[in-house]
Amino acid sequence: MLSLKTSTSPRWLAAVEANLDEVLLDHAHCEKKAAGTAMNLIFAYVDRVELVKSLSAIVTEELDHFKLVIDLLEARGVRFRRLKPSNYGGQLAQLVRTQEPAKAVDRLLVAGLIEARSCERFALLKDRLADRTLAAFYQSLFESEARHHASYVQLARLFADEAEVDRRLDELATAEAEIIDRGDVLPRMHS
Repeated sequence: MLSLKTSTSPRWLAAVEANLDEVLLDHAHCEKKAAGTAMNLIFAYVDRVELVKSLSAIVTEELDHFKLVIDLLEARGVRFRRLKPSNYGGQLAQLVRTQEPAKAVDRLLVAGLIEARSCERFALLKDRLADRTLAAFYQSLFESEARHHASYVQLARLFADEAEVDRRLDELATAEAEIIDRGDVLPRMHS
């Protein structure tokens, strides 16, 4: 369903549990970036009305999630501030082809894989966090991340046929798995 080729390692869960407030802060930035990505895609492909409508809903939902995470940080006494991101998103962005329509396909599929990884990790957090308030919060976000993943994959099919999208998704998912398996030294949502 989520197109992922590898599961999150136990080392990530241990890093999250040891740095929960920092990961929550990173999560806020991830929601903000997700809204920005969807908005950038709207600007890039404004002539695709189906894409514009679908991504407009995602922008709104991602900004709602951003506010929810900001509220959680505030309730925990954590100040929202800049934070060095993981290398995950940048490494995925390097895989995007430069010529259209392949570029559109890749941009949408990369966004979809990021949503899929978030969904998988939210499922882990909802089941593993001792803080039941946070666990319930991640449960509430789980379904929207899965829906966003499916939307991005479907939108990629506006630019290439299903077989080409599926083939490219498989390639990008393999690369995403390698990035996740390498990990990152920073405790982040996508490290």
